[in-house]
Amino acid sequence: MHLSIQDRPTEEQGGRVIQAVLDAGITIIDTADVYCLDDSEIGHNERLIARALRSRAQDERVIVATKGGLRRPQGRWEVDGHPAHLRSACEHSLKALGVERIDLYQLHAPDPRVPLADSVGALADLRREGKVRWVGLSNVSVPEIRQAEAIVPVSTVQNRLNPFFREALTEGVVQYCEERGIGFLAYSPVGGGRLNRKLPAHPVLRPMATRLGVTPHALVLAWVLARSPRVIVIPSARSVEHALDGITAAELTLSQEDLAAITAAQFSRA
Repeated sequence: MHLSIQDRPTEEQGGRVIQAVLDAGITIIDTADVYCLDDSEIGHNERLIARALRSRAQDERVIVATKGGLRRPQGRWEVDGHPAHLRSACEHSLKALGVERIDLYQLHAPDPRVPLADSVGALADLRREGKVRWVGLSNVSVPEIRQAEAIVPVSTVQNRLNPFFREALTEGVVQYCEERGIGFLAYSPVGGGRLNRKLPAHPVLRPMATRLGVTPHALVLAWVLARSPRVIVIPSARSVEHALDGITAAELTLSQEDLAAITAAQFSRA
């Protein structure tokens, strides 16, 4: 996302970030049609990813996940879960990504003005037509996942999860995904925005990171991954350095004592 929204790097640097994580073995890239500045450049991030992938030998292990269901009028983020919009958004994403079928297509968020069954039904139709391989949901509750499952197989759920915001744990979404064999994509896994900048000075993370020889950000990613074997973290990065640092969390196994210390720690949102 941060390669295409406000304060984004140049497209050349964005391409280098994508190439670096692919070289490091990353096999899923998450994007959305609305990762852009406003409605005039819908698909900016998808096109950036498509260019990076075209420059490489085809690797069937790399999954590109995108989303539909939002708009960006004058740079605002507005929900639009109408079936007609979702169908149009999917067509535009297919073109932007340069593919005939999207690996994972996710409803970006439920629209309170549109019955969830209608929005999910549109994704089910796209799947039946072969334009979508797997269907996912984002920003949803357990009852909403259950409702969607009655319409189409749900492969993934993408909700926020980090030490600052743990509602995906406390409200049972992660547990439900584990029970149902649904992949849980944790977005903003280090806090997002200004909160992730608090991590280096955190009184629990700082000494632990020094002892283990990793960054506090990698510690937090490892903590999120340890919440469930169904969890996949999707950290964002504007630079190659930060992207590669996040990848170190995949090889970091924290002790039960360290995990418990992070769980018990206070993470202020102030």
